[in-house]
Formats: sequence, structure tokens, C-alpha cells
Amino acid sequence: MNVLKQKILEGKKLCGTLVSLTDPALSEILANAGYDYIWIDMEHTAISFKDALCHMNAARAYGVPSIVRVPQDDLTFTKKVVDMGPEGIIFPMLRTAEQAKRLIDMTLFPPLGTRGFGPLRAIRYGADDSKKFTAEGSLDMCRFMQIEHIDCVENLREIVKIPYIDGFIFGPNDLSGSIGEIGRVFDKNTMDLLRKSIEILRENGKYIGLAGGFTADTLKRWSELDLDMITLGSDWTFLYDRAVSAMKDAREIFLNKK
Repeated sequence: MNVLKQKILEGKKLCGTLVSLTDPALSEILANAGYDYIWIDMEHTAISFKDALCHMNAARAYGVPSIVRVPQDDLTFTKKVVDMGPEGIIFPMLRTAEQAKRLIDMTLFPPLGTRGFGPLRAIRYGADDSKKFTAEGSLDMCRFMQIEHIDCVENLREIVKIPYIDGFIFGPNDLSGSIGEIGRVFDKNTMDLLRKSIEILRENGKYIGLAGGFTADTLKRWSELDLDMITLGSDWTFLYDRAVSAMKDAREIFLNKK
């Protein structure tokens, strides 16, 4: 069993971060920083399939699992990613139970689902038995759904009945946008949706995550919720934040020195 799934089944709290840029050295750096997992984002970024594969290998070299977020409702894209063998996959912008079932089916071989056969890195290029992989090994990958729309919240009691979903991850910005209040993630309406969803998920014994922010103030706000997993910032936000901070110090200490 992969280490990510083992920790989820044990109910351990996890803290990861997100990579958006193409250089796999970023996954090496972040893995060395001590994160529990690397979230490789292929939904909003220029990361290619080759880039994603290099990120996965870089993270695994340091014993850190990788989770790949794929674009919304894309069968061919999803097929290529799962055959790369990430420890987890994230489906964004979930809205209905029917959609959840279709997405999960894409990751499961018949008779459980509709996944086509063609694993490469997933079976270590032939080092693992392909028949055993289709029957058992393929179930080892973690499958996450993102709660980013009010429709998902309204349909959540049906969605949680879909088997083989390992966890649910909130996307607060898009969730707030789905009610016409984008970016106002800590306002009452969005927080009420988060709490309502968490209550349903807890009633059904589901693992709960959230992606958003990395400042101490933001973390304190999210810590008020009953979460198991949080994804902090991203490569570019860390880079930009530290670059701005260093330049500010340079202006105050060096450039203005007389």
C-alpha cells in the first residue's frame, strides 16, 4: 500500500504543498522541506505530461508521494495520468453524484469501472505483474474529489455514497465564486457551506482536506475547521513572497545605507 493511502486510512493529519511550475527541481526542494505530499497541478498550469512525470519521479526519489490534479472531466487526460502511477489523483469542480461515479470509473479497471489497459510507470515498466495490478494494485492509488461548487454541497449526501473515493478537498475560492462571492472565503456564506459539508463528510467517515493560503493568519482560520489534510501555498507563491521580502529588506538595509 502506498504511504499516502496508509496514512489516510490511519486518519493521520497531512500537510502538503502545490507545484505549478515546470522544473522538477521544485519538487525536490519542497520534498526536502518536509511536506507530506506534493500536489502537481495540471488543471491551471503549463505543466506537460513529461513535466508531471519528472515531478513524480523527483518527489518519489525523496520518499514523498505525489498527487496530480487533472483538468475537469477529461477522459484521455485522466487515462494518461493514472498510467503514470501517481500516489493520488484529484478531480476538480465536482457537482453531482453521476459525475463522481463517471470520474471514479475512469480510474478502475473492469468490472469495477471503465479504465482502459495501458499502465507504464504504474507497473514500473513491467517490473510488477500487470494482472495483479489490474486486480489489486490499481486500487492503491488515492482518489480525491474537490468541493468547489455549491451544487456539490447540495448533492454531497449522494456523492459520499460513491465507492473508492478516498477523500474530499475543499477549494474555497471557487466555492465562494459559485455563490457570486469569489475570494471572500472567510465570509459567512462560504464558511457555512464548508461547515455544512464537513458535517456530512464526518457523518460518513470521510477524509477531509482543503487547499488555500500559507500565512499564519490563514492557517489559524482553517485550523478552526475539522480538517485532516491541508495544502499550503505553492512553488510560485513561496518564491514571490520570499523575493518580495528579501527586496524589502535590501531597500531598508542596503540600498538606503549612507
